[in-house]
Amino acid sequence: MKRTPLFPYYAGYPAVRCIDFGGWELPVQFYGIQMEHDAVRGQAGLFDVSHMGEIWVTGQYAETFLQQLTTNDVSRLKPGQAQYTLMCVPEGGVVDDLLAYKIAPDQFLLVVNASNAEADFEWLNEHLIGDVVLEDRSERTALLALQGPLAARIMARVAADDVGELPPFHFRFDAEVCGRKAIVSRTGYTGEDGFEIYVDAGDAPHVWTGLLQAGEPDGLIPAGLGARDTLRFEARLPLYGQELSKRITPLEAGLGMFVKLDKTGGFIGREALARQKEEGLKRKLVGLEMVDRGIPRSHYPVFVQNRTVGEITTGTQSPTLKRRLGLALLDSEYAGLGTEVWVDIRGKRLKAVVVKTPFYKKSQPSREGEPS
Repeated sequence: MKRTPLFPYYAGYPAVRCIDFGGWELPVQFYGIQMEHDAVRGQAGLFDVSHMGEIWVTGQYAETFLQQLTTNDVSRLKPGQAQYTLMCVPEGGVVDDLLAYKIAPDQFLLVVNASNAEADFEWLNEHLIGDVVLEDRSERTALLALQGPLAARIMARVAADDVGELPPFHFRFDAEVCGRKAIVSRTGYTGEDGFEIYVDAGDAPHVWTGLLQAGEPDGLIPAGLGARDTLRFEARLPLYGQELSKRITPLEAGLGMFVKLDKTGGFIGREALARQKEEGLKRKLVGLEMVDRGIPRSHYPVFVQNRTVGEITTGTQSPTLKRRLGLALLDSEYAGLGTEVWVDIRGKRLKAVVVKTPFYKKSQPSREGEPS
């Protein structure tokens, strides 16, 4: 399996447990999922997400190219701004969801999901136009995510300038963190404030250690994939392969605000999505709360009487709210708040009810570009 530059440092935590995540050997926990989840909600957590893919797009036609490949309107970006967006197949399903960073009028950085990085690069290559050049820098780039309400305070101790004051969905291309050159952005995937720190793979151990030392007085601890999943789930942020796939469109997943059907130039999948919007959605992603005792898990079928009306995409016992919750893709006629459904949990049908999402939302203004 592939390993990040920080893999040797995992062994310093006796409770660490690693798993195979799309061909990567990554930590699901360092101390325990509940402890790490609580740290991010209350103080701060540091994630090694160096498995993510980084693809650079350059050329005079780079912006035109990305307009044609992504659902959001990249022409709205100014240098130093980022946006959440998606790439779709002609039928409207999702190739991947990603972040697009505008570095200059002719230069962009795309941050894609690790499991899709190679396929994304091939997809982009198949649709090249003009003088556009792609470069996959994933192997030589490390990515750390500092997340939590105290993240800005910690960043102020290690950054050479005012990156801690970056507005949401902005980035600094020429930042310095722990004395190392870095790209620092402020997006997040936990429902909390946070920063992403892109550094050369060789600098990752130094920055990782420096951040943990600087954040120790504020309770900063490393966090693994387990807490990352429960945190994003509570905030209703999608995970590719569960809430999104080539069989699930952005509109069905509730991400319509990132689909600009009227933008100049159109994009791959636009016609299918416009038709789906006009005809009305047959399926919708909703929140469920269990009424009967049981925890919904991915792919558990959902019933109304003897009819299958959908399935769970993600479900767990919420670490923050202590409620048994799930996200489910349901037939639209059963997606209304308060609708009672039954989840098949290991052969037993247990009652649940459709509830409002996100399950957790911190008190702050909405953040431009963020899935909600």
